[in-house]
Amino acid sequence: MATPFNLPALGENVDAGTVVGILVAVGDEVEENQPVLEIETDKANLEVPSGFSGVVTEILVEHGATAEVGAPVLMYDDSGAETVASTEKEAEEPAAEAAPAAEVDAGKVDGGGDSDSAPQATPEQNVPPAADTGTAEEPAAPPTPTIPAIPAPSPGAPVPAAPSVRRFAREIGLDIGQVPGTGPAGRISVEDVKAHSRQLSAGRAAGDSGPSAPAPLPDFTKWGPVETEPMSNLRRAAAEHLSAAWTNIPHVTYGDKADVTDMEALRKQFGPAAEAAGGKLTMTAIALKIVAAALKRFPQFNASVDMARHEIIYKKYYHVGVAVDTDRGLVVPVIRDVDRKNMVELSVELSEVAAKARDRKLSPDDMQGSTFTISNLGRLGGTFFAPIVNAPDVAILGLARSRMEQVYVDGTFQPRLMLPLMISYDHRLIDGADGARFMQWLVQAFEEPFLLSLEG
Repeated sequence: MATPFNLPALGENVDAGTVVGILVAVGDEVEENQPVLEIETDKANLEVPSGFSGVVTEILVEHGATAEVGAPVLMYDDSGAETVASTEKEAEEPAAEAAPAAEVDAGKVDGGGDSDSAPQATPEQNVPPAADTGTAEEPAAPPTPTIPAIPAPSPGAPVPAAPSVRRFAREIGLDIGQVPGTGPAGRISVEDVKAHSRQLSAGRAAGDSGPSAPAPLPDFTKWGPVETEPMSNLRRAAAEHLSAAWTNIPHVTYGDKADVTDMEALRKQFGPAAEAAGGKLTMTAIALKIVAAALKRFPQFNASVDMARHEIIYKKYYHVGVAVDTDRGLVVPVIRDVDRKNMVELSVELSEVAAKARDRKLSPDDMQGSTFTISNLGRLGGTFFAPIVNAPDVAILGLARSRMEQVYVDGTFQPRLMLPLMISYDHRLIDGADGARFMQWLVQAFEEPFLLSLEG
């Protein structure tokens, strides 16, 4: 008898994903925890492990389709192995008492899959229609009636909002449960969240109209041929996240240069130690250690702003996100507990997460929980850029390419290696003088490494 396999949980606040790979075919024998699908969410590409051992009888999703957590994605039959094993047992021992049926080896883990199988979720109501499985046809669900806008849901009630809308609200510090929905059955849209955020910020009463819809683009085909393609989940999530950050965070960017001549000499001297451990002592790895020390000295840079509750959340842990350029866009894996690791350990971990990012092996957990972010564009050149704060962080450090410059030192011009640094911060929490003090401490730490031991 065919049994449905439902898409298991993909991560916190992830309710759906796009099928970008089908790793099995009808008739394949599948072991428990063997990867069967590759799903792209707005946070990462994930291989979905099976929660069963058996034979695939039908695949219910197509490449490029959206699959929801809890929805059936394929059908399988686990009776074949048990039937064969039982028949062989009876043939070998016809006079013996009935023996237990051979057990399916459900504990075997495929070496290429995840070691921990995600829990199988219960199918939800919004399940995409499945292909004909041979079972009786169920009547189509009646259309959802359109009802007037209703107020925000009561505490404890399910929130009628898409995952992207809930993520958007979370990133700008709003409780999605307090946002009134204007869609059918009170469904909450991004525009509802923006309108509620503006009402809170301006102290206006509820009912203020939200921002206008984006202006439609012209018909570009009037001037020549065009080609369109849908945004990937990752690109769409990045666009929404950066738009929210730019719209809701008053940015200030402050720049300076650090003389890293002596630091570069130390980096080359001790680089082989990091390479022997499996890492690479880059300027980003050094910046991780310097930033962790700076965040302890300036705790307002390791915080978040909660405008809904008018609170400042100071974090007592130091997890730093590092922007990584990949062939599918920018991702920001998080290095945890940076303050507790030395530069060699940070070099190794940074090399590992960068490789995982480029191989599409990052999990959603690998990109959550940052308290600060670093973006190093030095490999690509440039002298200055203004990075966008990675909400809900309140600050981000940008590094450009270091260059030899003539610097006036002790009465003479000397060639010195200068590293451009840029700090963008949330002006709701961090004042200009605070930003300048933070930057000057960073500059001094890059120029005088002993400062890390003295004050870090």
